Amino acid sequence: MTTLTDETIIVTGASKGLGHSMALHLSELGANVVLVARSEDDLEAVADAADGETLIATADVRDADAVDRVVESTLERFGGIETLINNAGLSGLSFGEDRRSLVETSEDEWDRIMDVNVKGVYLFTKRVLEAMLESGQESGNVCNVSSGLGRYAIPDAAAYITSKWGLEGFTRGVALEVEDDGINVNAIDPGGRVNTRIWEHLPDDERQEILQPDVMDDAAALLAAQGPDGVTGESMTAAEWEDRLE
Repeated sequence: MTTLTDETIIVTGASKGLGHSMALHLSELGANVVLVARSEDDLEAVADAADGETLIATADVRDADAVDRVVESTLERFGGIETLINNAGLSGLSFGEDRRSLVETSEDEWDRIMDVNVKGVYLFTKRVLEAMLESGQESGNVCNVSSGLGRYAIPDAAAYITSKWGLEGFTRGVALEVEDDGINVNAIDPGGRVNTRIWEHLPDDERQEILQPDVMDDAAALLAAQGPDGVTGESMTAAEWEDRLE
C-alpha cells in the first residue's frame, strides 16, 4: 500500500469533486495536505473529515499574491513541499445543456477559463518549483489534472479544449526543465465523465453510471510517492497510471 507519511502535498480545488476526494485519500495515507480553494467554509468541512494534518489556504489560483501566500504559509507550517496537485479547473459553459460554439463564447468567458486552467497552473507550479529548488530537496512531484479533451476535441467546447491542450504542452515542457533536479511533472485525467458539478445536469441514474469522484485517488497517491527516478513528462488516465506505477 502506498504511504505518504509526513509528505506535504498542496491540492488546489480541494473543496469539491475530484480535489476533495484526492485530498481526503492523501490524508488517509499520512500526508500533510494543504487545502486550496476560494471558500473557507467548504475547506473547513474537508479539513474536519481528514484523517491527518491539514492547512486551510483560501486562495484564487488566478491571484499571484494569493498563491505566494499559500506557498509561504505551507513552508512556515510544514517546512517544505513534496507534491503539488494542480486540480483547480473551470469548464465554464463548455459542458451541460448550455454548451456554446466559439462564435457564441464571450471574451470574458474565454479569459476566465484560460486564467483558471492555464494561468493558475503556471502561478502555482512556478512558485512551488522555486520553493523545491531553493530547498535543495532531491525529489518532488507536480501533478496536473487534465482531461481527455486535452488530446481530442468535440464541438462547442473550444475554450476548455484549448486550455487542456495547453496544459498538456505545459506539463511536457516543464518536465524537461526540472528532470535533472529530481522533480517529476506529469498529467492525469479521470478517463471519462465524472459525477461532479460539470455533469450535474444529467439524470440521477445516469450520474451513478459514470465515474465517481474517487476515480483518481489511487493514481494521485502513486504519482505523489514517486522518487527522483520516477516517470516524468507523461499524461495518462488514472487507470493507465495505476497500471504503470503499481
